[in-house]
Amino acid sequence: MPIIKILPHAEYCPEGAEISAPAGTSVCEALLDNKINIEHACDMSRACTTCHVIVRQGYNSLNEADEEEEDLLDRAWGLEPQSRLSCQAILAQENLTVEIPKYSLNHAKENH
Repeated sequence: MPIIKILPHAEYCPEGAEISAPAGTSVCEALLDNKINIEHACDMSRACTTCHVIVRQGYNSLNEADEEEEDLLDRAWGLEPQSRLSCQAILAQENLTVEIPKYSLNHAKENH
């Protein structure tokens, strides 16, 4: 089972964390299943960018981003070459290190 290392984030994971999740799980689902309440305003339907993460290690082990995801990522705050929507990034067998950006473009933040 791959391990996801989450770098510290003031709101969602102040101390950072290491979690495990089965291959085939999205990064977003893995975070939520482990009580790291990353924003996901569209309920993981690939309609927003609130679950944007930057993959610091293990990027190439993830499934490839499709054109629709890449188009959405163009609107994400703090976009980097290794950015992904965590709801679309599916775990393989390799460990990951992810960073949740400081800001999100969620105009109607809810308590998910």
